[in-house]
Amino acid sequence: MKESQHIEWKETWRDEYLRWICGFANAEGGVLVIGRNDKGVAVGVDNAKKLLTDLPNKIRDMLGIMVDVNLRTAKGKELVEIRVDPYPSPISYKGEYHYRSGSTKQELKGAALERFLLKKRGRHWDDVPEPLFNARSCSAKAMRLFKQRATQSGRMDRAVLRDSREVVLGNLELAERHGLKRAACLLFSDRPERFVSGAWIKLGFFVTDDDLRYQDEVHGSLFEQVEETLNILHVKYLKAYISYQGLQRLETFLFPYAALREALLNAVVHKDYSSGIPIQISVYDDKVVLWNPGNLPENWTLERLMAKHPSRPYNPLLANAFFRAGYIEAWGRGIEKINHECREHGIDAPLYDHSMSGLMLTFHANPQHLIDALGPRDVRHITGERLGEKLGEKLGEKLGEKLGETRTAIINAMLSNARVTAVELARSLQISTTAVEKNLRILKKQGYIERIGPAKGGHWQVKVTRS
Repeated sequence: MKESQHIEWKETWRDEYLRWICGFANAEGGVLVIGRNDKGVAVGVDNAKKLLTDLPNKIRDMLGIMVDVNLRTAKGKELVEIRVDPYPSPISYKGEYHYRSGSTKQELKGAALERFLLKKRGRHWDDVPEPLFNARSCSAKAMRLFKQRATQSGRMDRAVLRDSREVVLGNLELAERHGLKRAACLLFSDRPERFVSGAWIKLGFFVTDDDLRYQDEVHGSLFEQVEETLNILHVKYLKAYISYQGLQRLETFLFPYAALREALLNAVVHKDYSSGIPIQISVYDDKVVLWNPGNLPENWTLERLMAKHPSRPYNPLLANAFFRAGYIEAWGRGIEKINHECREHGIDAPLYDHSMSGLMLTFHANPQHLIDALGPRDVRHITGERLGEKLGEKLGEKLGEKLGETRTAIINAMLSNARVTAVELARSLQISTTAVEKNLRILKKQGYIERIGPAKGGHWQVKVTRS
């Protein structure tokens, strides 16, 4: 038997353990056993009968809850078992709110405490009234964009959409007697960061993790942020590769638009806006990383998130508005859609990481697509950790299949040193210069390489490998 989320052992009773009982009551309940050491060995308590009398009253007076206190025996030792039920209302100990998470007790403060108190009242962060924001404060542009998208989706009564903004807000459950809710500020304010810190999106293009080349900030209502971010990504940040079908020129982006769109929408809808931190999108030549200061639903793991699961939006009112406008579905299928789009595009499903105070999603480019987009010479300079090995393998496979070992080795040598000479190639490959020159003529004729400049002082250019 081990300590767990529902079991805690203590050798003797101390009044400070009322915090542990408070934590059980605020979470899923549990059992505190007095008379076992940290290894679970029964050591017994000398004053078991006194504790049976004192503890129920002390817990009632200090915490305001009723618990079962029982006498147990193990290996001839007397133990005291305190069984705590979960309570629907928040329980405090001297003004402190404690919570049992895993096998540890945590004191809730700040944003975590606000989330906990809202949850106990059956509310969410985006459901709280914002007295400084009213219907007249709503951006006409944001309201017009929402009505346009909701009309196209057919998920909202057209008569409501033709009515006043007060009616629209009421239909979306964004209004109450005390005014509009926080979700309304995010959805319909042209500057939501006036009400909610960090309610914007940051993008940056990186050559390496410490080499930022350029960046952008996207502000406005959440609807506008989503559309503008997707536009900036494709116009300014993402690379495409060119192919042809007959005379038709085709331009294909390295990352699937639909998957990036779904990932961005998930980040916007599920973000923990109480964090005060913007959503961050880092773009590299070979990958796109989205980081969102959000939390998984309570007791969920990444494995459960990746499997079939019900819809559990962190911000239900935001999710409802985005659903009505046709941006998202209501069935918890976002990750399935992302993975499907990646498969269709020929790239791996993104990697998920929940270890850095939020959820990080990383899309990696297909190595072959990178070769097609940047050329084998330029793509060699990309330093993505995961991509490096795959890229070398892919490039070697593609050349090796067509050219054979010797000519592949010549091209690899040119990629490493564009000024390599025939004599140097002969020496490194252990073949004659005549054999090297013969292979160079063949590679030039087939369009794999080109000599730039004179024989002395010039250099080799390796061209994009052909399909």
